[in-house]
Amino acid sequence: MVRADWTIYEEDYWAINSVLKELIENSNSTSVLLIDKTGQLIASVGMEPEFDLMSFASLCAADFEANAQLALLIGEKDFSTLYHQGVDESMYLSRVAQHIILVVLFNKRTTLGLVRLRVKKAVDNLDNVLNRLFNKLEYENEDLKQFDAGFTDELNKEIDSLFKD
Repeated sequence: MVRADWTIYEEDYWAINSVLKELIENSNSTSVLLIDKTGQLIASVGMEPEFDLMSFASLCAADFEANAQLALLIGEKDFSTLYHQGVDESMYLSRVAQHIILVVLFNKRTTLGLVRLRVKKAVDNLDNVLNRLFNKLEYENEDLKQFDAGFTDELNKEIDSLFKD
């Protein structure tokens, strides 16, 4: 499920932020972002980068999707992680719950190995939180669909009764 808009309950918000804060502390990273495949920023912890986060989130989502297409070309289902190394700053991206991307920004204060190790644990924890959230949202959507179907049926009957001769 790719969501264009997000409904996050308070308990899920705190659970997500708790995982992200634990990741940033244990990996010695500078910033951690959670975005969806449409490029929408879901959550962010750590130092706020000095660039436009919305543009960055969109570019990360596009980067992940471009790499997914590259994976298909070489015979892989997809790439679940990406790593971009710079002279001073680096970033590590990992898929979470099929449609979410975890982005970790880090510098020379830490190592790729530590980031990868901590991201693996964070992804497992986020999978649990997000799957619970998705289940709640699906349940709510089912309730709305049932309400909408019933409402539509009743409305159609009422309209038919108004125009009967």
